[in-house]
Amino acid sequence: MTYQKFAYLYDSLMEDVPYDRWVDWVLALSRKYQVDGNEVLDLACGTGELSVRLAKAGLSVAGVDLSEDMLAVAQVKAETNALKIPFYHQDMTELTSLGTFDMVGIFCDSLNYLPEEEDVVKTFAGVFQHLKPGGLFLFDVHSLFKMDVIFHDSPFTYNDEDISYIWECFPSEHPHSVEHELTFFVRDEMTGQYDRIDEYHYQRTYEIEQYKSFLLDAGFELLEISGDFSAEWPKPEAERILFAAGKPK
Repeated sequence: MTYQKFAYLYDSLMEDVPYDRWVDWVLALSRKYQVDGNEVLDLACGTGELSVRLAKAGLSVAGVDLSEDMLAVAQVKAETNALKIPFYHQDMTELTSLGTFDMVGIFCDSLNYLPEEEDVVKTFAGVFQHLKPGGLFLFDVHSLFKMDVIFHDSPFTYNDEDISYIWECFPSEHPHSVEHELTFFVRDEMTGQYDRIDEYHYQRTYEIEQYKSFLLDAGFELLEISGDFSAEWPKPEAERILFAAGKPK
């Protein structure tokens, strides 16, 4: 997964993503669990769309991403909105020297891009070290239902005057994992011709009990689990599972 060219297509393809629901979720839980401060670390921040929205909601935000191209887009976006958001080029499995925060989030199923259990374990350990006592760790992942039913062998297509794509999903070697093969056709504004861009992505998820085990082993207190931005326990056909954990004071 490179994201080199995909970074500049990302926002136009994600216009329907409910970013404001993540913002509402973060704000609601920060109030519910009486978080003392407003400093947020947005891991795997991508093009900074959610970082910017969190900052506009009054939070002090820093972003981290593995892709320099994504971060370049995020920096321009922050500057365009007259926001001072520091962005850092780091791997979320190897976080270092970022300071401590009142909240840390891994949103938009970004955690599912980690290929091995060890990567999740290392990420949770890094989050714990960068979280203040009493702070919140918030993340969401694809459900087993989405990975095993919705994604499996399901082609998705999108056709627009400037961008079209074919997105195919295949079961991968690990349980509850998929391979995404994406082919984009992007119109060149100067020539009117279409350039082809190929992307490969891999995602993997785990059972809820496994995520709970990862959290407890890292030292967190499990606060709540919900499905699809509801306040309820995930239903069998929920597509997104949301976790809230706390670092003991």
